[in-house]
Amino acid sequence: MRTVERPTRDDVAAAAERIRPHLAPTPLLAGDGYSLKLEQLQPTGSFKVRGAVAALTRLTPGERVVAASAGNHGLAVAWAAQRLGFDATIVVAGTASPAKIEGIRRFPATLVVHGVDYDEAERHALSLEGRYVSPYNDRDVIAGAGTVALELPGAETIVVPIGGGGLASGIGLAAAGRVVGVVPAAFPAMRAALDAGRLVEIEGAPTVADGLHGNIEPGSVTFELVRNHLADVVTVTEDELEDAMRFLALEHGLVVEGAGAAAVAAIRAGKVDGGVGIVTGRNVTAARLARVLDGGG
Repeated sequence: MRTVERPTRDDVAAAAERIRPHLAPTPLLAGDGYSLKLEQLQPTGSFKVRGAVAALTRLTPGERVVAASAGNHGLAVAWAAQRLGFDATIVVAGTASPAKIEGIRRFPATLVVHGVDYDEAERHALSLEGRYVSPYNDRDVIAGAGTVALELPGAETIVVPIGGGGLASGIGLAAAGRVVGVVPAAFPAMRAALDAGRLVEIEGAPTVADGLHGNIEPGSVTFELVRNHLADVVTVTEDELEDAMRFLALEHGLVVEGAGAAAVAAIRAGKVDGGVGIVTGRNVTAARLARVLDGGG
């Protein structure tokens, strides 16, 4: 089990200073009783680039970076490594989204496809030499993700998708208002941990929110951060996720992946009463998006 230092609110503020030269604030789109924070407009198509830049800007020149990813974090680390001059190895499972794998291939990072799911990819990445940059269980990654909240100073409620819990942890640390997390009912890893009072390994089902699929690293600091700083964690069904993807495309003209639509799914299903929904990513294949838009999943 790795020992990871827990971040603080001061770490989020420091991460914002390091990120500022590399990433512009993302827009806020007003809706009817809700707002959308458009993190899918980041240069790699997801919020993950905030954490990657926050982590890599603290490295020593010449260090090698290793990351495991369901896709978006790998894209983010590859982008940040190229921008900041680091060599990087990205490990993804064979079941990762083809759109995300192809995105990683556009960068000079070494791509390793290993295992049948994220859990196996993560275990392999942890065995490699280099500075391991977790997509969620990392002080700097959490702090970088939390900078989203600093761009929402007046938000009374922020609704955020949860996989490993990095984004929710960072926003929970930095937000002035209430924070509600959202997990897919098909793989509710963080909800299961909260119910058990500790991190537990579960056997979930496939989900259109592939970025939220997978168990949480044993000992992850995100569990206590989510437990201590979030008001609630709710679940959304596959139908609710797909409804949110269609709604975002047809009502707002936004291409959003399943994980990216989770906050909107919770708001539309009445599981959260409005607020600012974090739209976390856009990296979905055209074929999957077409099936969802056509109602076919």
